[in-house]
Amino acid sequence: MNTVAQPAVPAADRRPARILVVDDERSMRELLAIVLRREGYEVLLAENGRAAIDLLEHEPVDLLISDIKMPDLSGVDVLRAAKKIDQDILGIMITAFASTDTAVEAMRLGACDYLSKPFDIDLLKMKVREKIENRQLRQENLLLKRTLGLSHQFSNIIGRSEAMLAVFKMIETVGRTNSTILLTGESGTGKGLVAQAIHFHSLRRDKPMVSLNCGALPENLLESELFGHMRGSFTGADSNKKGLLEVAERGTVFLDEIGEMSAVMQVKLLRVLQERRFRRVGGLEEITADIRVVAATNQDLARAIAEGRFREDLYYRINVIPIVLPPLRDRREDIGLLADHFLAKYNEQMGKEIAGVSRESMDLLVQYDWPGNIRELENVMERAVALEATPAILPESLPAGIRGDTPRAPAAPADGLPESGFDLEAHVKEIERGYIAEALRRAGGVQVKAAELLGMSFRSFRYYVKKYNLR
Repeated sequence: MNTVAQPAVPAADRRPARILVVDDERSMRELLAIVLRREGYEVLLAENGRAAIDLLEHEPVDLLISDIKMPDLSGVDVLRAAKKIDQDILGIMITAFASTDTAVEAMRLGACDYLSKPFDIDLLKMKVREKIENRQLRQENLLLKRTLGLSHQFSNIIGRSEAMLAVFKMIETVGRTNSTILLTGESGTGKGLVAQAIHFHSLRRDKPMVSLNCGALPENLLESELFGHMRGSFTGADSNKKGLLEVAERGTVFLDEIGEMSAVMQVKLLRVLQERRFRRVGGLEEITADIRVVAATNQDLARAIAEGRFREDLYYRINVIPIVLPPLRDRREDIGLLADHFLAKYNEQMGKEIAGVSRESMDLLVQYDWPGNIRELENVMERAVALEATPAILPESLPAGIRGDTPRAPAAPADGLPESGFDLEAHVKEIERGYIAEALRRAGGVQVKAAELLGMSFRSFRYYVKKYNLR
């Protein structure tokens, strides 16, 4: 898959680094505050160790500058507490009573430097600038590692059908805006890839993109992942943690399966979209959210609103620009391209040299309705490449449900059609639902076994179970 390395975030786009100065001498605190604020840093002040620890527990800090010898707690004690709250915090120790033991202890705890009073102000400024830049570089490297491997280009969204060409055109049109986008479509239609393409074609492409599946986490963990948390805000919160909204500063947040979000989280997300501000869990500080939101769902949100499961005001906030992704059965001309793409992918992964898909196999793939869409096709091709021992994918390597060689239900007699006619689609769905339900009953609720009874792939069967709300 193609990857795009993201360059470092320009200094002008970063929030000012936050520095906590701890010293029991008022004159020293005020001097350092003036010097560091002139350098563009945000500065917090504490007159003793206990006040410093209290600040650290409630406010995120990038760098700690602390006197070592203070009346209540030493600077080493403050650094030790700071590391428990945020293990990434930087520390510079200053003192008029330098000793080898205190220097060794401070460095062991993670202090990045040590200065003796009186110190040169220019030297302090140089050291602070160096430490802050190194910290920001490490954070950007982490973001780069998280984003490497993401597919951003149209070459990773396969399609030549009119429906997909319309999607490509829409991505190019809306990519350079900051508008919130709602991607809708059945499961497996490629909403994640489209979200990545939107980010790549946006003005935020040099900033991070982060993704969150709203249906994969319980409410409390989802809130922590999205907004971050402060140390001690709940059991297990041993240190401060940035949420994805902070990680994605000036970038894009992709909220997948947004229809699964709880009512409480919907209210909190609505506030972010309206005010562009949020708080960490357990925090007091208001943090600005300069982000672009792309949301996705396979649910009918209009129906969810009518049933009281989704907020109407949030729907209007996320549905500024809707993009509907077509199911694979509505763009059959793309199936061959996708099959060839996945064949090449799994040939490389498995060290095989299968030349192509046989004509008979391709006809079967094109005729199949693909309830699991592109994701199901990829799974089928992975299975076929793994099983195939000839130079081409033969029908025998495809699942029985695609080959169509399983027993079928007897067709209804033509003379059974009422004179007044009837709703054929609804009738077929009812029959379909009945067979799915009966297979589940016979299999004792085991979906894999029930799928085998109907000659279907597990993904297809699971799609129909969800479609007909059979639990």
